[in-house]
Amino acid sequence: MNAILRPTTHQQPLLTVDRARKTFPRGDGGELLVLDDVSLSLAPGEVVGLLGRSGSGKSTLLRLIAGLSEPSGGEVRYLGEKIEGPAAGISMVFQGFALFPWLTVYENVALGLEALHVSREEIRRRSLQAIDLIGLDGFESAYPRELSGGMRQRVGFARALVVHPSIMLMDEPFSALDVLTAENLRTDFLDLWSEGKMPIKGVLLVTHNIEEAVQMCDRILVFATNPGRIVTSIDVTIPRPRDRLDPAFAALVERIYVEMTAKPGRGAVTRLERTAGTGIDTILPRVSSSLLSGLLETVAVQPFNGKADLPEIASELQLEIDELFPVVESLQMLRFAEVEGGDLRLTTDGIAFADSSSDERKIMFARHMLAYVPLAAHIRRVLDERESHHAPKSRFLDELEDHMSPGSADQTLRAVVSWARYAEAFAYDDETGTFSLENPS
Repeated sequence: MNAILRPTTHQQPLLTVDRARKTFPRGDGGELLVLDDVSLSLAPGEVVGLLGRSGSGKSTLLRLIAGLSEPSGGEVRYLGEKIEGPAAGISMVFQGFALFPWLTVYENVALGLEALHVSREEIRRRSLQAIDLIGLDGFESAYPRELSGGMRQRVGFARALVVHPSIMLMDEPFSALDVLTAENLRTDFLDLWSEGKMPIKGVLLVTHNIEEAVQMCDRILVFATNPGRIVTSIDVTIPRPRDRLDPAFAALVERIYVEMTAKPGRGAVTRLERTAGTGIDTILPRVSSSLLSGLLETVAVQPFNGKADLPEIASELQLEIDELFPVVESLQMLRFAEVEGGDLRLTTDGIAFADSSSDERKIMFARHMLAYVPLAAHIRRVLDERESHHAPKSRFLDELEDHMSPGSADQTLRAVVSWARYAEAFAYDDETGTFSLENPS
């Protein structure tokens, strides 16, 4: 096993990504841009985190690096050589366990070596070594159905390690596990990494968990969405092992929240500002009115009294950024809250909403939705102008698909339907696919 290598400026990078771009074809003949102008490097001894919301292209980037997909522009190089297909020195641990249920632990781990035509003796030696290293000694003959989620993911790690890769790609490997199991597996992995007991020389970790990124990584690359791109790089200099209660740890978590919620520089258009315009090209998150009301109620009372630190809210409500940020964005969009410096502050209307009765909330929500959500205003205007006060779903879906993928268009339409139903701004019949101003039967 290789001793751990700490990054130095004199070593050749294990990996370089130079201005990578990825598009996918759209049904109308155009292209959907998923990744744009992404450049990064991975040095020996580094754990680099790719942190961002779902849909920011992080997993797509891993597939480019693994050689499972080709970039539409730019290039990816492993040890100086352009990647053109699966690279022998790169392995991946997936979010799902991706095990073959009819194979034992040993057989699942050995499978990669069999594909490389390694001798039977070497397969056995390396497979047992990897199983023992990852803490599954004694479970060689067990089937995946006999294992807990944490143990199945350990099999995934052993399978990735057994081929002795230089780079391990980790695609949200802990997100499918419960909190305690995930923490245990993270700690075990970091112990093995710090002690130099694994053959890998560098790690790329995809995550949307800010604390996980700070705990595990030497450097964090923060991704923005639509299209996915790197907006900032943050060095993590806190010595390992890292304590979540350490003020330096908390300060870095706070800094990342600030970075991820900051407005772009002068001249750029923020998502909030774009939403406030006349267009309908904003992808709306699927956030229920009950979640919006719940967060407003939480922040309106003590100990927050209308203003709360986002890391505190996330900790208090046990929410990750993929769960918290859509709610916060929606409150911003509806002008019930503002975000600045990593803090969520309720507007005057936001506080009034939290203090209002159920019927008063509906009236306020309808007023804000029709004023600040262009798609909702557009649908209501079309219904008002038509003599029948009816319009088919396809009328609006086709318009949305001119600006976004079919999946995002459907999500956006469903989001506005949910809000409109709560506000009683207009109705939608899913069986007939028809919008109307009628009360539901």
